Amino acid sequence: MTASRHRLFAAFAGLLLAGTAAQAQTTLERVKQRGQLICGTSTGIAGFSMADGQGNWSGLDVDVCRALAAAIFDDPAKVKFIPLASKDRLTALQSGEIDVLPRTTTWTLSRDAGQGLNFTAVNYYDGQGFQVRAKTGVKSVKDLNGASICTVQGTTNELNLSDYFRVNKMKYEVVAFQGIDETVKAYESGRCDAISTDISQLVSYRLKMSDAAEHVLLPEVISKEPIGPYVRQGDDEWFDIVRWTVFALVNAEDLGVTKANLAEMLKSENPEIRRLLGVEGKFGVGLGLTPDWIARIVRHVGNYGESYERNLGSGSRINLPRGINNLWSKGGIQFAPPVR
Repeated sequence: MTASRHRLFAAFAGLLLAGTAAQAQTTLERVKQRGQLICGTSTGIAGFSMADGQGNWSGLDVDVCRALAAAIFDDPAKVKFIPLASKDRLTALQSGEIDVLPRTTTWTLSRDAGQGLNFTAVNYYDGQGFQVRAKTGVKSVKDLNGASICTVQGTTNELNLSDYFRVNKMKYEVVAFQGIDETVKAYESGRCDAISTDISQLVSYRLKMSDAAEHVLLPEVISKEPIGPYVRQGDDEWFDIVRWTVFALVNAEDLGVTKANLAEMLKSENPEIRRLLGVEGKFGVGLGLTPDWIARIVRHVGNYGESYERNLGSGSRINLPRGINNLWSKGGIQFAPPVR
């Protein structure tokens, strides 16, 4: 082999090795190297992910991202938020544009298998409902035979409508739009007889309507919508980090650990609390994190209940009762496996 050919071969081999190394890099390593988490959000759903006039993001889903940043960097501000329309959200995660997608995205079989994605954990249990104008006199979804219904493109809402009206042998016309803002505006302007999406979103968007009191929610809930963060398949460590971050928020509430009492709880003799906060054991190490990673989350973000109250509950304009999103010990179904 000539010297020039040897140099060419060496260069080619180097490129191959570099490509292999890049492919082998984990999501956690990329996030640490970049110095920030890239998080996919909605284009603006109050209570879940919404930016104010200064570009400051807040919401239940936003708190998941801030909790991840707190666990990794001990700094909840090390997050870049990327607003995504419903039809673009999964593609953005698949392509690597974002690291995690906690964007009011329902857990379904087709999304969890065959698309290169994994659902991690439920951070909100929702269901699809309907809103109509009070003056129509409509009292039930069964009264909407032949109605036009506004909804969002690229969501489970479209599929749920199709299933419900087919099962009940009713006719309807779907009027779909790219985002929830356009959908709400179309409904308000009279483009359709009803609007249908997740109940939490219907409650949230009523606050933005000029005549909110003139609209009513119908009693039926036509679907199960467990929502929470998605990650790409093939990185078990990152999957576990995101999943256990959601579990950490719930477990902290379950054990009564809050932002206000964290310093006191770090001195607790309760073995469950000591394990949770990293005083005993090194459970974070198995995730590639520090032993006190959950203490970091609580210090900066709080627990699940605190996040819910300020974003969706009595501390917010939405004032949405927790219902089934209450802890399992308080009549709800929010439940997290133990840290041990």
